Amino acid sequence: MNDIGRNLSLGEAASYFLASLSPEEKGISQQEVYKFVRWYGWERSFAELTAPEVANYAERLSLSDTDYAGKLELIRTFLVYARKKGWSRGNLATHLKTRKGKTRLPSSARQGSPEAVSLTRQGYAELEADLTALKGKRSQAIEEVRKAAADKDVRENAPLEAAREQRGRLEGQIRELEGALKSAVIIGQEPEVTLRTSIGDTVILRDIGSGEELSYTIVSSKEADPTRGRISGSSPLGKAVIGRVQEEIIEVVAPAGKSCYQIKKIER
Repeated sequence: MNDIGRNLSLGEAASYFLASLSPEEKGISQQEVYKFVRWYGWERSFAELTAPEVANYAERLSLSDTDYAGKLELIRTFLVYARKKGWSRGNLATHLKTRKGKTRLPSSARQGSPEAVSLTRQGYAELEADLTALKGKRSQAIEEVRKAAADKDVRENAPLEAAREQRGRLEGQIRELEGALKSAVIIGQEPEVTLRTSIGDTVILRDIGSGEELSYTIVSSKEADPTRGRISGSSPLGKAVIGRVQEEIIEVVAPAGKSCYQIKKIER
């Protein structure tokens, strides 16, 4: 592992990876990569990420997404990139395995002793959202079974069997998510920040590449004076910062090239 890898955070690693992609590839990958990073925390050291944690991420994702293979492949690509850059000691991508039989409960859950799941507060909230979405599909699944059952010849009623199977998968996913949330252990509480950058605010930015901290006040184009740290909200940096929250990582595309920053503080 190189010196940079020892101190690199997950958020920084994600920004470097996304900056290496083409605009089209970045558009496809960004949401899933950021979701993976949020799960463990933006400031978490990449070097501290373990194989069991990566395997657990795949396990949890499979519970709430019936078509998740493509999403896992995006994360694998990120982890392979990190390995090539020397940010991890081993190839964590090999531990991101696709589960089979997604509707079957783990043996520990079937035996009445659910395995404890370590989640960040953000990860817990996302599982809750997934559970709510699945429960919202319940009534539709029940209605599909009812419609299919209206055919009196149930012996050769393929739609009925398909509807029942679909509902069974849905109920299995709901039970697993409920079990995961019940046994979850919240780790690394993340700051609850609701303040979003707007015109008139002063922001403290950390250059991810150099580690340098910079201070700027976002103003209108008429008041802009870069020599005094006053930048226009319509400038590339101003556009990238406005509407963002503390600790978020932004990418700025300017004539001189791409730069990545982390918003360390917002002062109003």
